[in-house]
Amino acid sequence: MVGKAQWLAGALGCLLWSTAFSGTVLVPGAGGHVEVSVTSFQDQRFAQLYQQQYDFSCGSAALASLLSYHYDWPVTEQDVFSEMLALADKEKVLRDGFSMLDMKRYLEANGYQADGFRMPLEGLRERVRVPVIALVTLGGYRHFVVIKGISQREVLVGDPARGLKAYSWAEFNQHWDGAAFVIRSHLEQGRSSFLARDDWPGLARAPLFKGLEGPSVGHTLPYWPSTQEW
Repeated sequence: MVGKAQWLAGALGCLLWSTAFSGTVLVPGAGGHVEVSVTSFQDQRFAQLYQQQYDFSCGSAALASLLSYHYDWPVTEQDVFSEMLALADKEKVLRDGFSMLDMKRYLEANGYQADGFRMPLEGLRERVRVPVIALVTLGGYRHFVVIKGISQREVLVGDPARGLKAYSWAEFNQHWDGAAFVIRSHLEQGRSSFLARDDWPGLARAPLFKGLEGPSVGHTLPYWPSTQEW
């Protein structure tokens, strides 16, 4: 006969391993039912990160995530998408997706200074020390992600298509050539939210961009031409 403690552990385990359910559940206890808050893996993966809603919207989702969760400016992906689209070449965006130049125009229109740079992870961690948007290559296509923090061993990545993941430097560098988009103003806000240690509890660690299913990112994004140093 299964003991009550074993049954409770098993029930919680099944609930926590569910990828679809989140909310509050009632679990039998010694004094009656106990309310237990449950968060789905899907919600955990996109904690402090917007999941992109369209095939070509990784740029707007990444920028909305950066502003909302690192610069104390709560905006939605739709807010950023609509305003960036109004400032950009609409046909080009619908065909190719947003570029770093589109992000720069949007931010400058809202009082921020930002530019694209090429730099190594060491430079980001030791000199820049703010979260940035990185342009990575996945399956031959360009895709925007947020670098939320860099420790001595790992890179914490917020991917609008796949969620939060922590990767080794070597794994991340396989898909990144150093192209990054950096907000140069509001440094105090940016640096206060930049993570530089490995204390990222609850994050899965797996080979970069392998074994994860997500929305298609089948579009080519323009490459930022700047090669200047920070």
